[in-house]
Formats: sequence, structure tokens, C-alpha cells
Amino acid sequence: MKKNITPVYYGDYLQLDRLLSAQRPESSKYGETAHDETLFIIVHQAYELWFKQILHELNSVIDVFARTEVKDQELTTVVHRLKRVISIQQLLNDQISIMETMTPQDFLEFRDYLVPASGFQSIQFKMLEIKLGLRRELRIDFDKQSFYNRLHDDDRQFLENLERKPSLFNLVEKWLERMPLLEFEDFNFWALYEKATTEMLQQDQHTIETNPTLTEQEKRTELKELEATRQSFAALLDEDTYRQVVQGQGIRLSQRAMLSALFINQYSEEPVFNLPFQFITALTEIDEKLTIWRYRHAMMVQRMLGTKIGTGGSSGHEYLKRTTETNRIFKDFFDMATFLLPKSALPVLPDTVKKRLGFFLTEAH
Repeated sequence: MKKNITPVYYGDYLQLDRLLSAQRPESSKYGETAHDETLFIIVHQAYELWFKQILHELNSVIDVFARTEVKDQELTTVVHRLKRVISIQQLLNDQISIMETMTPQDFLEFRDYLVPASGFQSIQFKMLEIKLGLRRELRIDFDKQSFYNRLHDDDRQFLENLERKPSLFNLVEKWLERMPLLEFEDFNFWALYEKATTEMLQQDQHTIETNPTLTEQEKRTELKELEATRQSFAALLDEDTYRQVVQGQGIRLSQRAMLSALFINQYSEEPVFNLPFQFITALTEIDEKLTIWRYRHAMMVQRMLGTKIGTGGSSGHEYLKRTTETNRIFKDFFDMATFLLPKSALPVLPDTVKKRLGFFLTEAH
């Protein structure tokens, strides 16, 4: 690393003259400046700066997974950077509390001057959603129709081109599909797993049938729910059935990717699986933090606007509330808990299998 020979001045380095002069309230153009509009601008500018940092981290992760081989040391860096993203998301969620120091009447002092600008036009947030893996067809109907029609032509073209590139979800799915599924010589993990799940479900059935506190109607209801669970387990291990379940329940991960992710979660304490487990956990937390952000944003909008429409023409709070659950990306990792077994019921991995496992060298055929 070379030594710098030109003195650096704090304000010049951070370009504070540009940064601190970038708050220009619209209300000033029409009379007295609304006091809280400065807060509104700074909060949203801070959001955009943090979105830029998240995208910076996310791009580096995508670059790693775009290659056909992901090495241990690379996965260590990826997990570290995703944990940084999670910390930034927590800050963004906390920042809503600062916005909520503004009262609804304070907001109404300048709100109408902002029409038709809205969060719909945040290109960086749309980039974040697309790069993570939120496809247009998965959005709610209002989003499908309005996702691009409030943007300038150049922004619209940029995002449409971005949608044609593999997202992190796509790349992670392929990475999971490349992993071995534990069928080595006389050891077939999935046969043992099926046996263990069958025994577990039979025990659950016995518990229901012999429970003296349940009425006959309650037993029938619980047995019906148990049968649905049994069918879910069966679908997991049958490719054709799984494909039907995917179409009916909105599951995105392929069967092979789901099985690999499930195995990593089952044996997360094994050293070779710990980094992949941390990686999957980080993606789950990013999705959770994003969902919390949407929810808190929806609550804030309801607090500020009640049932009024948003400045971008949406139904305001009602629209945001619907996106909270719909615009999920890694929901499959949450639902995977359905198929987890207690550690005491897991098949023991033979030493020969542990030695032969090599996640980062196996290619799909």
C-alpha cells in the first residue's frame, strides 16, 4: 500500500458541501418552509445511502456465487458481509422511530407538494428487491401493474435489463443443487430420514389416538392435520409430487436445492456444514428484517395518513400491509422447519461419509 502524499481534508473527502446542501424542501417554493420537511428529506436520503451500501455488499456476494466453485474462505467473507447487511437493516428499521417523531399534521403541511413522487421511484430499493430475487410475477397485482409505469424511461430500461440477470436466489438455488445428497455406497441418508420421519409421525398418531383429553371430533381434526403433514413429508422425497406441491403452494426452491438446504440445517453443528448453515441463516434474517421494515413502514403510513391514498397513487397503508407477506424472497427457508427432525432422531453420519463430503467441488450432472 502506497503512502499518501497529498493531504486529505475531512470536508473535502466526504464532499460535505454537496451533501449538506442537498436538502431542498418543496414547501419553500410555495411560502414558509414546513419545519419537518427537512427531517423527511434527511431520513430518506439516509435510506438511499444505506441502500447503496447494501447493494455494494450484495454485489460482492452475487459475484462469488456466480462462479461454479465457492470456496470455504469465500463463504466466510460472504457470511461476514451479509451479517453487515443485517446490521444495516436493523438500523433502517430503527430509523422509522425517528420519522415517527413527526405528527400527521406536521406531515400534511408539505405532503401534497410531493405528489406524484413516492417510494415507488426508489431505483435502489427496486434494485435490492430484484437482486435478492423478488420476481415481478410474485408481486401483488398493484405492484405488477405499477412497478415500472411511474419511472423515467432510462430507469425502466435499466431495471428491466437487471431482471434478466440471475438473482441471488437463482444462484443460491444452483449452489445448493450442486451439493451431494448423501448417497454413498451402503449409506443412503434419505432412506434413513424417511424411516425416521415415518416413526415420528406414527408416534404422533399414537399420541393423538390415546390422548384422553381429546373428544372424538378433536381427534379426527388432529389426525386430519397429521395426514396433511405426512403428505408434505412424502412430497419432499418424491420429485413428481414435489413439483405438484410447488405449483400449489408457491414453493420456489427445486427439490434438490430444498433437500440440500434441509440437510445443512439438520447437521448444522458439523464443522463442514457450519458456514453453509450460517449463510442460509443470514439469508433468512435478511428476508425477516425486510419483512419487518415493510410492516413498520405500513404502520407508520397508517399513523400518518389513516386511509388516505399514498402520494404515488397506491392505497397507502393497505397496499404496504399486503406487500409485507407477499413480497417475500427466502420464505422457503422459513417453511423448511416443517421437515426438521429432533437431533436425537437424526441418522448418525458414518466417519467415512464425513471424510468424503466436499461441498465446493461437486458439480451437478
